[in-house]
Amino acid sequence: MTVGGAAGSPPAALAAQAVASGLRLEFTGRQLDVVLAAPERRNAQTPGTWRALAAVGAWAREAADVVVVRAEGPSFSAGLDRRAFSPEGIPGEPGLFQLAALAPDELDATIASYQAGFTVWSDGPFVSVAAVQGHAVGAGFQLALACDVRIAADDARFAMREPALGLVPDLGGTGALVDAVGYARAVDICATARWVHAQEAMSIGLVQALVPADHLAAAADQLAAAVLANPGAAVRATKSLLRGASRRTTVERTAAERLAQGERLRALAREAAAGS
Repeated sequence: MTVGGAAGSPPAALAAQAVASGLRLEFTGRQLDVVLAAPERRNAQTPGTWRALAAVGAWAREAADVVVVRAEGPSFSAGLDRRAFSPEGIPGEPGLFQLAALAPDELDATIASYQAGFTVWSDGPFVSVAAVQGHAVGAGFQLALACDVRIAADDARFAMREPALGLVPDLGGTGALVDAVGYARAVDICATARWVHAQEAMSIGLVQALVPADHLAAAADQLAAAVLANPGAAVRATKSLLRGASRRTTVERTAAERLAQGERLRALAREAAAGS
């Protein structure tokens, strides 16, 4: 169900911000669906979209155990709204030329605020799932990369078009792409700005499941249900361990596992005592 202010659901102001930015929030139990809901413009994104994503992700940290990022229409997201490349820009937002004129520290802070709409999906304690159909270009590709798991329809196509436009991917996509497919493939994908079709995306580990387009929603919901079938606290603790594993030494990893397991054992003991 679509929500906006019911008990346990996103606050009405947050739901309104999402709608104004081309998003729709659907919240059932501990599953939050963040729907890109501007199919008439192929779910092109604006800075307002990114601010709304950051705000929704911050709220979801305590409210959701699974977040599914999905889209209406034939495309997941065509990336940055092309109005940003015009002299007029996007109403109410700085265009690329205005951004270029900012002082370096102000530009850095502005881009950091944009990045928050992406990093929140991997940094959050919930499990995030991207359900991708059709085009996922630029910012759309990076939004899919920001999620923990990606499911693709068999018509999905990914492209990192920023280098072709004289820019770089700056929404958190570089590290996530290298983590997913390795350095050499990431260079190939970005430096050529080529399309990665669904079958290749599956074969190189960019996506974790490939399904017929008409099964995409069901596949995402099935994955979400499988996650929700397990104790949320245990899943969150496990994600935290996995998220930090590559940055830790063996000694640090095993110490983190011991600490997390101790917390889980004490929590289970408290639950058992409370139920006896």
